[in-house]
Amino acid sequence: MRFSPWLAILAATIVLSACGDARRPTVVKSASAEGAAGAADANAPSTAGGFVIENSTVIPLRSTVSGRDYEIYIKTPPGYDKPENAGRRYPVLYLTDGPYTFQVASGLTRVPFNHGRFREFIIVGLSYARGEVPADSRRRDLTPWRDQEINGVTGGGEAFFTFLKQAVMPLVETRYRVDRADRTLAGQSYGGLFGLWVAFHEPELFRNYILTSPSIWFADRAVLQSEAAYAASHKDLPARIYLATGSREHPGAGGCADCDNDMVADQTRLAAILNSRAYPGLEIRTNIVDDGFHETTFPIGLMQGLQWLYLKG
Repeated sequence: MRFSPWLAILAATIVLSACGDARRPTVVKSASAEGAAGAADANAPSTAGGFVIENSTVIPLRSTVSGRDYEIYIKTPPGYDKPENAGRRYPVLYLTDGPYTFQVASGLTRVPFNHGRFREFIIVGLSYARGEVPADSRRRDLTPWRDQEINGVTGGGEAFFTFLKQAVMPLVETRYRVDRADRTLAGQSYGGLFGLWVAFHEPELFRNYILTSPSIWFADRAVLQSEAAYAASHKDLPARIYLATGSREHPGAGGCADCDNDMVADQTRLAAILNSRAYPGLEIRTNIVDDGFHETTFPIGLMQGLQWLYLKG
């Protein structure tokens, strides 16, 4: 199975920005190691008919909660199958919006892995529900609350979280050598909103969060109420959270013509609230990506978040 990454990324970007459609990628398992410099290699798999993501596989998985079918995309790092690493366990990065984000994460980490700049980790992408319009699937699955002002079904986030916790993670951790104490959840837009809800709902499930352009505005900023409820009954939030939003993600001068919500102000407000809690176990970093739009912030934010979490000292 093969795919055109540029076409898929373009289509998925449309989904993230305008709730449009996107094609899911087809990804293959390759036994060939990536070239030392992350460049073309004479021994690399043939790309006739399409590009191949090395060391990756697709696993179909049904949600018993919703009855929907999904696919899980998994990529192991270059050293995973080396004999000297047979007893090694690896951090794992989980990504919502997998048809887009899995490809981005794979490309961003290729050279840092091959040159030893990053600590190696396993990459896991979560697909949209099979047979559904991707925009409909993500709007439902990544929103923890119903919002009557949004066209389409919303509020399926808790069911998707149960699927992630009770089906996806056990599958990954059974089949792969995962360090369960070093999990990261990454998401963009609705995926960022979902990640924030998880952090305030069950923060111990993930050690780290990389959340870009989170849709804090959704459902009258219900996520801020979720944060306040968590703070009222907890004295700590044991997590490392990286937040990034594009500097153009707001209406008015210097923003974008089709922006309805000030996502820069929302991120700034949430960060201030979290810092005011003085949680001993919380580390938070934020960034306003210079000249970034909603459609362009994720790759930059993901790389900066990964550098914070996985850069070798």
